[in-house]
Amino acid sequence: MNAADTTIAPAPRAARPVNPTHTFRLLLRREYWEHKGGFLWAPLIAGGISLLLTAMAAMVGVVLLNRAVSSGDVQINGIDIGMLTREMSPADAAQLAQGLDWSLLMSAAWPFIVLAFVVFFYCLGSLYDDRKDRSVLFWKSLPLSDTQTVLSKLASATLVAPLLAVLAALATMFGSLALMGILVLVFGGNPLTLLWGPASPLRITLGMLAWIPVYAVWALPTVGWLLLCSAWARSKPFLWATAVPVITGLLVTWFDVMALFELGSGWFWRNIVGRLLLGTVPGANVFYRGAEMAGTGDIEKAEQLLSLSWMYGTFLQPGTWIGAAAGAVMIFAAIRLRRWRDEG
Repeated sequence: MNAADTTIAPAPRAARPVNPTHTFRLLLRREYWEHKGGFLWAPLIAGGISLLLTAMAAMVGVVLLNRAVSSGDVQINGIDIGMLTREMSPADAAQLAQGLDWSLLMSAAWPFIVLAFVVFFYCLGSLYDDRKDRSVLFWKSLPLSDTQTVLSKLASATLVAPLLAVLAALATMFGSLALMGILVLVFGGNPLTLLWGPASPLRITLGMLAWIPVYAVWALPTVGWLLLCSAWARSKPFLWATAVPVITGLLVTWFDVMALFELGSGWFWRNIVGRLLLGTVPGANVFYRGAEMAGTGDIEKAEQLLSLSWMYGTFLQPGTWIGAAAGAVMIFAAIRLRRWRDEG
């Protein structure tokens, strides 16, 4: 007779509570994978198009110059482009450096232009699309709070998308610098002394990365307004998001409402309509500090824009934090709306 089996089965383990940080990270991944085309590929493609156009323009310029030289219209008698750096005065060298930095900033602008549209339409459809395709019912069946869901979309719009745009802009900038180096080599110059030495690509890199927190705070009123419209509108969220501020601005201008506060109608368009609709545009805060840049040329503006003290001076402006507080209120309202809003 076999002995009875006295093995005791182990007790089942109690399920561990899900770490909120882990949950939020998964939500961020979800937003990234669902919108990878806009967050990642759109800025990269924009930067690639910029580099392609730059390369085509450079090739056309070289071909036209060679034709002009061969036809005798232009005569180049042994000019050494390296003399540009050897015979420069300190003032000329500083001006060359500032000009190169400005050129690098301009070459990296395309991914940021795309970023403005990507973030705007992402926020506008982030909560509306879930209700439109009824996937909101699936997400609400999971142990996910509305606060976590909305905040993950907020972080994606103000941190993830700008970071990816900065990386695409940096890739474009270094690609443009490489193209300029090839041109310098073609004309017999040394890129290390004519380009890499005077230019400040590492400084620009740090400046772009340091700009992300400024963008995140400045964009809060626009992001909050778009999320609120996305959570509230039953249809056509774009129309509601744009028509309400614009029509309100027209009424305020028509009836001269701001005269009651001894302000012009332009103040309303600038500080209400502009902050609600244009906050996703990279560098929009610069236009609100135009008086500080008055009287400076384009090259001096590039130097100022790269200054961390000037960049973070945005945080010293009362309007920055008033707008951020208004954005936080609208984000809170979007969270509350998502708890009960349904398409039927």
